[in-house]
Amino acid sequence: MHLKVLYFAQLREKFGLAEESVQAPEGVRTIADLMQHLGARGGVWQDTLGGQYAFRVAMNQEMVSQQTALVEGAEVAIFRPVTGG
Repeated sequence: MHLKVLYFAQLREKFGLAEESVQAPEGVRTIADLMQHLGARGGVWQDTLGGQYAFRVAMNQEMVSQQTALVEGAEVAIFRPVTGG
C-alpha cells in the first residue's frame, strides 16, 4: 500500500524530513500498524515512535484513531498533541 506520510513540529526535526512516500508491506493495515512499521526502522524512529509518547494522527485531513484502517494512497499526518496555556 502506498502512503504519503507527513511529519510535523518535533517529529520533523527529529527525523530530518517533513514528508515521505511509504510503501507499506501487506501486514500494515491500520494506523497502529504503520506506527509500528515506522518504529521498526530503529534508532531515532524506534525511540520516538516506540510507544513512550502520545501522537495525534490525521488521515486525509481528518483526525483518526490508532485502529483506523489505512486506505491506498492516503495522506497520513503524524504529530505530537499540543497543549495550550
